[in-house]
This record gives sequence, structure tokens and C-alpha cells, in this order.
Amino acid sequence: MQINEQNRHTQAAAAAAASGTRARSQAEIDQGLRAFMLGVYNNMVIGLGITGLAALGTYMLATTTAPDGSLALTAFGEAVYTSPLRWVLMLSPLAFIFFFSFKIETLQPRTALIMFFAFAALMGISMSSIFLVFTGQSIVQVFFITAAAFGSLSLYGYTTTRSLSGMGTFLFMGLIGLVIAMVVNIFLASSALAFAVSVIGVLIFAGLTAWDTQRLKEMYLFNNFDAATATRASVMGALSLYLNFINMFQFLLMLLGDRE
Repeated sequence: MQINEQNRHTQAAAAAAASGTRARSQAEIDQGLRAFMLGVYNNMVIGLGITGLAALGTYMLATTTAPDGSLALTAFGEAVYTSPLRWVLMLSPLAFIFFFSFKIETLQPRTALIMFFAFAALMGISMSSIFLVFTGQSIVQVFFITAAAFGSLSLYGYTTTRSLSGMGTFLFMGLIGLVIAMVVNIFLASSALAFAVSVIGVLIFAGLTAWDTQRLKEMYLFNNFDAATATRASVMGALSLYLNFINMFQFLLMLLGDRE
């Protein structure tokens, strides 16, 4: 009887120890996930801040007040906005994204982060012309509208138990169609098509925000990252969410912004 009692105590202790180990492991996973996602969001927010400062700084250097009180371009502004250099500034972020995506696995984590911030600055220079087209007040208003929408969609993607994986293919097909429609409208210059493109663009990047957030969460949960890999994944995740935010902001600005 004593032996059986001792065996029961031993088994109970082993079960309790195993339960404690599982609890600690789950706690460690939850803590690691929070740290990973916080790193993604922090990098994204810093990138957005760099973009905003670069855009505003470029606009201030590119414009001046003419004697009659109107807005005029400086020599720097003419180079950025009217010379062939503008095409380089417009297309270089796209080239950077392709380069960054192919090279991320071989980059040191610190180098990847610096390159992301450099990309954010380049994006700001490329976007600075919005200050010539839209009023400053409407730019600020649309930014906060975008931030509220982005936050809600990202929170949904993080907390929902519904799998959003099926949305991915549909959204990327829609993105390809959107790019084609934008290229076509360069030649057609149709205001109706431009409006439709803006509406569809907002919907696509809204969906991608929720989808990317869930994808990043699952990527961390289903992979055993070391510190360096987790940092690189955090930078790539920040880039994905950053691009969703920037594109949603630009399309909303086309719909809601007040033009100069």
C-alpha cells in the first residue's frame, strides 16, 4: 500500500512538473510573440516618422515664396520635381523593395534595419510632392484617418481566430489588376477610373493589413527563430505593414484630400 501511495505521489508530482513546463513554455511563446510584434510595429512607426520628416524637409527645400506671394520652386525643387531626376526618385523605391526582398536573408540584422530606414527616407523624398497638390490640413486629417483604420485592421488580423490565408491569393490578384489599371489610366487620364482605382486600392490594402498581421503572427508561432533571424523577420514585417499603410494613405488622400 505504501509503495502504491508513493507511486501515486510520484506520478502526481511528475504530472504537475510537466504541466508547469508546458505553462512556462506557453508563457515564453506569448512573451516572445509580443516582443516580436512590438518590434515590427516600432520599426514601422519609426519608418513612417522618417518618411514624414523627409517629405516635409524636401518640400521646404524645394519651394520658396515668390515676390508676388505665390509658391515657386527653388533650383533644388526644379531638379526634384521637373527634371528627369523625378523619375529616378519615383522608381527607386520599387527597385529598393526588390533588392531588399532578395538580399534580406544574407544581410546582418543591423544592416537590414538601416536599409529599411534609408528606404523610408527615400520614400519620403518621393512622396514630398503631395504637399504641392494637397493642403497641409487635409494631409494631416487623412493621415490620422489612415492610422485609425490601419490600427483597427491590424488588431483584427492579430486577434481573429478565423484564418485569413485564403484572402492572400485574391488580394494579390487584385493588386496586379490595380497596377494595370493605374498604368492604363496614365494614358486615358479618366477621372472615373482614377476614382475607382482609389476605392479599390483602399480595399485591397485594408485587406492586406489584416492578412499580413496574421501572417506575421503565424510565422513567429510556427518557426523557431534565433535572435538574428527574428530581427530580420521583424524588419521584413515592418516593411510589409509600412507599405500597406503608405499605399492606403495615398489612396485615401486621392479620395478625401483637399487640393491646393
